Amino acid sequence: MSDATQKIERIRPQRFHEIGGLEDWRVLGEGACAYFRTGSFAAGAALVQAISELPGVGSGHPDVDLRHEGVTVRLITIADFYGLTDRDAELARRISAVARKLGVPADPSAVQSVQVTVDALSGAEVVAFWRALLGYEDRANSPEDLIDPHRRGAAFYFQQMDAPRPQRNRVHVDVWVPYDQAEARIAAAIAAGGRLVSDAYAPSHWVLADPEGNEACVGAAGWIGPDPRTP
Repeated sequence: MSDATQKIERIRPQRFHEIGGLEDWRVLGEGACAYFRTGSFAAGAALVQAISELPGVGSGHPDVDLRHEGVTVRLITIADFYGLTDRDAELARRISAVARKLGVPADPSAVQSVQVTVDALSGAEVVAFWRALLGYEDRANSPEDLIDPHRRGAAFYFQQMDAPRPQRNRVHVDVWVPYDQAEARIAAAIAAGGRLVSDAYAPSHWVLADPEGNEACVGAAGWIGPDPRTP
């Protein structure tokens, strides 16, 4: 059966992490990402070339960022939904295999994605403004998410408010990190003068604040293992 006729099966972040051969990858807020430390632009270009020749590559899939020191690869399916599929998992496995063949190591701790969250009373009007200002597009089937059509800039999420909250900021940043890096990132932010506002949704995400009370969230998709708060 060809790739064109195969049924695409959506998978959740935790399921992605449970699949063998995907140890190089971490699911973030914007799909599954891997970072390969090439050490030179030429080595990175060779890896990108090898990736381009793999079955299943094409039509803007995957997203590849080539820099002198390494290559970042992101896999996400953008169709009538915005997420991961079994095809993404298979392509991730193939990409890791070619990286190993070329002797390029992966560093799963080096990936992250950033999202800007806006609290809004009149969601549709606020979304329309930011869509026009940024030149962004609606995320598939979502009236509250905007994404960069070039898949470079941070996504914007619009969170419905029930009433004004003048005592707190209305715009905050969500930082998605690998599930096994979340606690270290939170500890570093607190050591740098921040404070923990809430861990009510951990290990999915934590709410932090800077020394002046501006809030930010640290998210970790697809947590593997027991709840770290459990003794």
